[in-house]
Amino acid sequence: MPTLPLRLPPACDLRREIEQAVGARPEQGGFVLSGIGSLTQANLRFAAAESSTLLVEPLEVLSLAGSVTPEGAHLHASVSTASGRVLGGHLGYGCLVRTTAEVLIAVLPEWKLSREHDAASGYKELVISRRSDRDVEQ
Repeated sequence: MPTLPLRLPPACDLRREIEQAVGARPEQGGFVLSGIGSLTQANLRFAAAESSTLLVEPLEVLSLAGSVTPEGAHLHASVSTASGRVLGGHLGYGCLVRTTAEVLIAVLPEWKLSREHDAASGYKELVISRRSDRDVEQ
């Protein structure tokens, strides 16, 4: 399985950088296997919340996982505050790297990942299909 390791410097938008790095690959999709680092702020949407919460303080990224498609990323993260309080949720744009972020992404050349509206959930959900030989050659 091909992997894409990333090390992101200070002030990068974590989600945007992941989407751009994966989007620049021929596969244009993959799964974030692991992510750690630090943030100056995090934009998280908690479970069942209508909107995101912006946390502006030094944070440690304890975990990061999710999928990336040409339509965008679906990422979940857990972060801890300086006092050790842990929060987690959907990772939005505006999560700015403080000192570094280290991310490992699996890219899947034989699979095509996309997002399509799902009537059952009401959201754009992950669709996985095997690439044809023609797709792989392109």
